[in-house]
Amino acid sequence: MIGRWTKNLEIKYTQNGTAVAKGSIAVNRRFKQEGQPDVDFINVTIWGKVAENTAKYTNKGSQVAVHGRIQTGKYENKEGQTIYTTEVVAEEIEFLGSKKDSQLGEGQSLGNPMDDFTPIDEDSDDLPF
Repeated sequence: MIGRWTKNLEIKYTQNGTAVAKGSIAVNRRFKQEGQPDVDFINVTIWGKVAENTAKYTNKGSQVAVHGRIQTGKYENKEGQTIYTTEVVAEEIEFLGSKKDSQLGEGQSLGNPMDDFTPIDEDSDDLPF
C-alpha cells in the first residue's frame, strides 16, 4: 500500500529492547463512490530496526509504501465488549517523499541526488568485496 502518515510514529521498546512503532497511513481509494469515503486509514505496526529508521526518517505527511501482512486480533474492553482489530504488520517500508516534496510548484526542483555522489576508487583496498 502507498499512503501518507497521519501523524508522527509512536515508538516504544519491549522489555528485551526491541523497537516497535505504531501509526496509520491514509490510503486513497482508486474508485470513489458517491456517499462513500475516498480515503481509508490503515493501522500499521513496524518492528525492529525498520521501526527505528522509519520513525527517524519520516513524519506526519511523509509518503511511504508499506509491504507486509494483514493481521487480525480481538480483545475485550473494560465494558466487556469484544473489539476486533485489523492492522498491517510491516516487513519493509519504502520512503517515497514528504508532504513538502509534493507541494513544490511548477519549475521547482528537489535538486539532483547525484550532486552529493562521491565516486569510489574501484582499486582501493578499503572495499569489502
